[in-house]
Amino acid sequence: MAAFGHTFPFYAGPKPTFPTDTTLAVIVAIFLTSLVTFIIILPGIRGKMRLFWMLRVVTSLFIGAVILAVNFSSEWSVGQVSTNTSYKAFSSQWISANVGLQIGLGGVNITLTGTPVQQLNETIDYNEAFTWRLGENYAEEYADALEKGLPDPLLYLAEKFTPHSPCGLHGQYRLAGHYTSAMLWVAFLCWLLANVMLSMPVLVYGGHMLLATGLFQLLGLLFFSTATSLTPPCPLRLGAATLHTHRGPAYWITLTTGLLCVLLGLAMVVAHRMQPHRLKAFFSQSVGEDPVLELNPEEGGLLSPRYRSITESPEPQDIALSEASSEAPCEEPDCAL
Repeated sequence: MAAFGHTFPFYAGPKPTFPTDTTLAVIVAIFLTSLVTFIIILPGIRGKMRLFWMLRVVTSLFIGAVILAVNFSSEWSVGQVSTNTSYKAFSSQWISANVGLQIGLGGVNITLTGTPVQQLNETIDYNEAFTWRLGENYAEEYADALEKGLPDPLLYLAEKFTPHSPCGLHGQYRLAGHYTSAMLWVAFLCWLLANVMLSMPVLVYGGHMLLATGLFQLLGLLFFSTATSLTPPCPLRLGAATLHTHRGPAYWITLTTGLLCVLLGLAMVVAHRMQPHRLKAFFSQSVGEDPVLELNPEEGGLLSPRYRSITESPEPQDIALSEASSEAPCEEPDCAL
């Protein structure tokens, strides 16, 4: 095996790193472009409404960007360990490396970086992704990784998430990912409806949709936490070290955004009950002072004059006859009487 210049058959040359997923970059670019566009038209707004308007736009874009970004993020559960481990199959040579594991809603991402990077006359820097989203076959991707001859640490961790692994991590995280992703998509639709309603004179319903946005995010976190705790943790031993996973940044930022949406939704509902005029002023809306259209407190809307009762109708006014009509000559024969 070593007659080929210490290069094993499955490792014909240096392996390129896995290409970076550009989905998050596209999402961030879209929302940043929208934010810059709103900032450009900001000078056209006068007075203190400019500050209120900017606050609304930044908050809304932040919530929407987070909901989309975490749905495609691979950092829901993360773990990293530095260890000395075997590098290649059919070899007794060991390397010193950092091994990272990132578990998302649609798959896992495994990294292997040597310390130092140059060891055994090779560049040890790998970043491999294995997905289980709808339409993807995790077992086939793992089989392809075996054919490519990836290093042992990558294959060991990837094998733990295969459907036939006794650890049961595949069904556990796949179920959690499907339900959590579905809840996040519903939360994104609620966010869209909230923006539409907040731009119309139905602010209280916009607050309700914003509250629903936060509740669906929290419900997704509940599904993820419940599904990932169905089975006992599976030990991931790499050499003399053990890799432990914990909640990642995507989990905590979703929790923060969900609580923010719930608080904002409740605040809008309370403000609609207590201070409706100030709420309308914050959203650059105000009730017109038209005497024809009056606010009906019982119905919470504008009452047209044709729906007013008789007692609310204006009093009839007597129309005085003009002097010309009163002094007009009478040509009828009864006028002389």
